[in-house]
Amino acid sequence: MLIIDRYLLRQFLQVLLICFFSLDGLYIVIDAFSNLDEFLHYAESEGTVYGLIVEFYSYRSVFMFERMSSMLTMITGMFTVTWIQRHNELTALTAAGVSRARVIRPIVVAAVGISLITCAGRELLIPLLAKKLDRDPKNLRGDSGQEFQPRYDNETSILMQGRATYSNKSRIEEPSFLLPEALNKYGKQLSAPNAYYLAPEENHPGGYLFQGVTSPERLLANHSLAMDGKPVVLTPLDEPRWLKSDECFVASNVSFEQLSGGRGWRQFSSTRQLIAGLSNPSLGLAGEFGADVRVAIHGRVVQPFLDLTLLFLGLPLVLHGTNRNVFIAIGLCGVVCTAFMLVVMGCQYLGQISLIRPALAAWAPLMVFVPVAVAMYERIEY
Repeated sequence: MLIIDRYLLRQFLQVLLICFFSLDGLYIVIDAFSNLDEFLHYAESEGTVYGLIVEFYSYRSVFMFERMSSMLTMITGMFTVTWIQRHNELTALTAAGVSRARVIRPIVVAAVGISLITCAGRELLIPLLAKKLDRDPKNLRGDSGQEFQPRYDNETSILMQGRATYSNKSRIEEPSFLLPEALNKYGKQLSAPNAYYLAPEENHPGGYLFQGVTSPERLLANHSLAMDGKPVVLTPLDEPRWLKSDECFVASNVSFEQLSGGRGWRQFSSTRQLIAGLSNPSLGLAGEFGADVRVAIHGRVVQPFLDLTLLFLGLPLVLHGTNRNVFIAIGLCGVVCTAFMLVVMGCQYLGQISLIRPALAAWAPLMVFVPVAVAMYERIEY
């Protein structure tokens, strides 16, 4: 690696870290002070306030980097080029016969590396931290009830309802599941004070354990209810080994995170998990868990290309001509980022509401901006 490559890479990484810690630190300060009362409350039993804040925002910073990486890469690249222009280093390099395209090569390589690291974090690290990232400062322990949004299990046609969900124990308070005609032999509504989600095991499928069943009264003394030959509502009469006399079990492929997490669950899931969700008959292929998830999956595939496109939109703006003003570079960054993000978000929204196909919604920004980026790059003086 040439000296100039090492020099530019060092400058690039320094600016990248400064920009990230500045933006992330600003977010942490604003958010932490707005939720300081909650942290002080939980610190009484969970430890020191400092420890809680550090733990909570350490996880959030990982997610923030994933969200901001494309913008940070462009800003860092533009700042790095503007900086070497300001100190006449670019002039010296071009006078020595080094083309501008050759000068920015290490910046492009670094941008590709950052994009790949971001993809790896999105697919491998963030899904592992999903429960930590989904916490709210007002509910750090997960022991405060969250509003339950009713949803259908599309495979069994059961309407899942309840008063509230509690993430610390995967609990539904006062569940009231409305059973379809095929399962309402003993009553249409299955109710209990509490229901707990149980992950699939050898002796039972995944689903919800109802404790202290209050209705239908005849259910507990009768055999399990099945749909298309598959047991759906299991009773203690057929499963005495693991069901108590006042318990029943509703088999469902809708996990607790999918039931209570909503868009948060999809945001922190890997692409593999999103694809599995689309093929899950309980979640369904249309409506809430349909077009928006397809847009997200295509968006993850196209994201590295969007990152590089944004970089090549920004670099020619500071490489063309002899602009050395850092503040002008900041303004150009803001304009380019705003226009780019508006087009990306607009296309994704059109895909989520099914006005255009999900694949087109994800790839349309490239169709718009790649020709522009190529035309601008060709204006760079070699």
